[in-house]
Amino acid sequence: MNKTHFLFLILPFLFISCFKNERKAEPVSGKTNTISIIIDDQLWYGEVGDTIRNKFASPVLGLTQEEPLFNINQYPARLLEGFVTDSRSIIVVKKAATDKFEITHSKSLPHNTFRIYGKSVDDIICSIELNAAEIIKVIRDAEIQKIQEDNSKSLLSPAIIKNKFHVDLQIPSGYEYMMHKKNFIWLKNDIISGSTSLLIYQVPLHNFKNKSNVVENIVKMRDSIGRFIKGREANTPMITGEAYAPYFFTTTLDGKKAYETKGAWELKNDYMAGPFINYAVLDETYNRVLVVEGFCYSPSNQERDLMLNLEAIIKSIKIDKR
Repeated sequence: MNKTHFLFLILPFLFISCFKNERKAEPVSGKTNTISIIIDDQLWYGEVGDTIRNKFASPVLGLTQEEPLFNINQYPARLLEGFVTDSRSIIVVKKAATDKFEITHSKSLPHNTFRIYGKSVDDIICSIELNAAEIIKVIRDAEIQKIQEDNSKSLLSPAIIKNKFHVDLQIPSGYEYMMHKKNFIWLKNDIISGSTSLLIYQVPLHNFKNKSNVVENIVKMRDSIGRFIKGREANTPMITGEAYAPYFFTTTLDGKKAYETKGAWELKNDYMAGPFINYAVLDETYNRVLVVEGFCYSPSNQERDLMLNLEAIIKSIKIDKR
């Protein structure tokens, strides 16, 4: 067999091999709330690694069980960061001739890359401390955006909610109406590990005029609505968990001032419990406080990602303008 014949024989196999390699190089979408950290082992198993874990794997607020803010996968710096595509968020940490903090976004992969360079261990730790809050916000915003994009592929019909509350809300089609009253809607999505729920209701704006007792007002409001969500036995309404005070933040939702409350719910005189996230939007256009709350029941599985999905749904809200 001459060289020309041999070349024609092996060319198809070369093409197949190339296509296979190209497919391997294609990025994957990445798991929710997962960060890839590219860092030398010497830094990872020292003070720098401890600082990273303290900032990015600290417990999530408001859950009934301890779960880290993010799952962290560490890779040695000798790996090319461009090939680390198992995560939408990549943090590169290393010693360098100059201090540097940089955020770059790649739409083609897609992922956010955060570079933290420092001349010494102390410089790197200082940069992590200074920039951790911004990094966390960028990662969480990207996760919420990804969930909203996935949800938009199959949505529940918006007509009932829009007609009743003058809002658009991107709720996945897996949810079903459990209760539908004049100023109250309860939607539920049954999952293998339990269920996730959404509550939408409104109260008069003057209910929140006493700003010094906002948290108390929200707890009272939640507990009054909780009578609609009961256990199988009598006298088992849903109430705000009494063991720990809820976490409270002031924020904005669809450009309007809102109160964000995170905590635990429980069924009175029953064993069921779980986390909730509640947004009370001060909507002067319709002279109301519009409340959208998500809560889950997942006794045997993790709650963190379920709650992030509920937060993403709530943050998709668009209130009609008169």
